[in-house]
Amino acid sequence: MLNLNEKKDGHIHTPFCPHGTKDCFEQYVYEAIKRGREEMSFTEHFPMPRGVTSDAYYNECVIREEQIEEYVEAVRKIKEQFKGQIKINVGFEIDYIEGKEKEIKALLEKYGDVIEDSLLSIHFVKLGDRYYAIDDLDEFGMLLDKVGSIECVYDLYYETLLKSVQSDLGRYKPRRIGHPTLVRIFNQKYPCEYTNDGLLEEIVQAIKEKDYEVDYNVAGLRKKYCKEVYPTGKMLTLLEYNDIPLVYGTDAHQSEEIKS
Repeated sequence: MLNLNEKKDGHIHTPFCPHGTKDCFEQYVYEAIKRGREEMSFTEHFPMPRGVTSDAYYNECVIREEQIEEYVEAVRKIKEQFKGQIKINVGFEIDYIEGKEKEIKALLEKYGDVIEDSLLSIHFVKLGDRYYAIDDLDEFGMLLDKVGSIECVYDLYYETLLKSVQSDLGRYKPRRIGHPTLVRIFNQKYPCEYTNDGLLEEIVQAIKEKDYEVDYNVAGLRKKYCKEVYPTGKMLTLLEYNDIPLVYGTDAHQSEEIKS
């Protein structure tokens, strides 16, 4: 049986998200309460180090550093407004970027004392001196052309995932791993029966040794070429076998997605 906490939605975005909607905080909270959640975490995209992608794409990915104080204050206000009805956490979704660990650690050290909950996610993988957005269809296709097979794309993603779990990001490093099978976001367009069970086992053992949680992320069910949760398949089986705690996450970018 899955060790799944469904009373908490641990992955929710906000009107501060540049690729989300302007639905207000209250709309997300009302929907969470209606769904019977007892706890929720607003986990806006934390600023990434520069040099990972173009400035235009960067500005669509994360909030700016100068917005952090405003964002934290907004969540604190909503916490107070709904006090006694639902527990609300100030949170962030932190990108693990291979080769940028020092910069990420420095940003976490700067703002970590205001973070009550967080996830560590991979959206970019590094090949040579270039980063590719794993959840962008065009960039996924470019990466596939570079490495030559869909299995190699999966290998690169999961090798990066292992590095993220093992990385030293300091005392404020997130203790929950976000959507760990995100590489399958286009699985219906690029099917893959991944067979490197040894790498998946190594990842799960590393998660267990660190005493981390995992995001049980239902956003994939809403994606055109995915239609499955993250994690799924062998990864989910291994997490269940090792009794790794899973936290339900809608990964909502609009309030109606809280209903997922």
